[in-house]
Amino acid sequence: MRPRIVYGPRYRQQRQMRMGPARRRGGHSRLWIGLAFAAFAFLSYQCSTEYNPVTGEEQHIAITPDQEIALGLKAAPEMAAQHGGLHPDREAQALVDRVGQRLVQSSEAGKTSWKFDFHLLADPRTVNAFALPGGQVFITAALLKRFDSEGELAGVLGHEIGHVVARHSAQRMAKQQLTQGLTGAVLVAAGGGGSEAQIAAMVGQMINMKYGREDELQSDTLGVLFMSEAGYDPRSLIKVMQILEDASGGEAPPEWMSTHPSHGNRVATIQAAIDKLYPQGVPDGMTP
Repeated sequence: MRPRIVYGPRYRQQRQMRMGPARRRGGHSRLWIGLAFAAFAFLSYQCSTEYNPVTGEEQHIAITPDQEIALGLKAAPEMAAQHGGLHPDREAQALVDRVGQRLVQSSEAGKTSWKFDFHLLADPRTVNAFALPGGQVFITAALLKRFDSEGELAGVLGHEIGHVVARHSAQRMAKQQLTQGLTGAVLVAAGGGGSEAQIAAMVGQMINMKYGREDELQSDTLGVLFMSEAGYDPRSLIKVMQILEDASGGEAPPEWMSTHPSHGNRVATIQAAIDKLYPQGVPDGMTP
């Protein structure tokens, strides 16, 4: 029987001392590789810049306009299916089409290359509206039935048109690519530990959530502009905010942990946009 060798504390201490330089060299290598990953992700993000003539901003964009349109068209049937398909009421769908196209044709949105289509979803429970990249805009029957005026419908559709022309989806894709690159760099530099992965993922999520709130406020501002250019009373969008708050039952997560701004913040942004457009007050004769 082979004798068992027992190493004492002194031997283990000497072995750890010999392995220390190797571990440090390995740590330095991971750090440099992680920094290289981070630099590549950051430079790629900074180089993907385009000017948006509607918003007047320089944006970081991950895909081309044609890719955005194709992506939206491809995803539209699946999104409709998730909400019970398209609503069979042709008259209601015609109303959504008419208001949506009035907004597009009366604003800068009509001068863009986006292919706008407006869809009324059959979902009777989910109070929601959303837009896909490239111009596919959706509103649920549950939200439409809560409106008392055409102007309220115009407010929601104008907001969603704002998301499209501001290219918020493409911006989020670019930000997510940056976040993934930086997260990977953290994991490489840290040796891929579980706690580091959780921290990196949490930081990345918070970054993207912050930009989500900014996107919503920008779309509210654009919605006010598009409504006004189409002859709708922009104050109807404030009524929409009350409808959405009532639909939520007044229960919402704190703003800093939500992808949407608080009700009060959105109302303040909308009112500021109205005051900027009409410093002397909203004129009479606009469609409510």
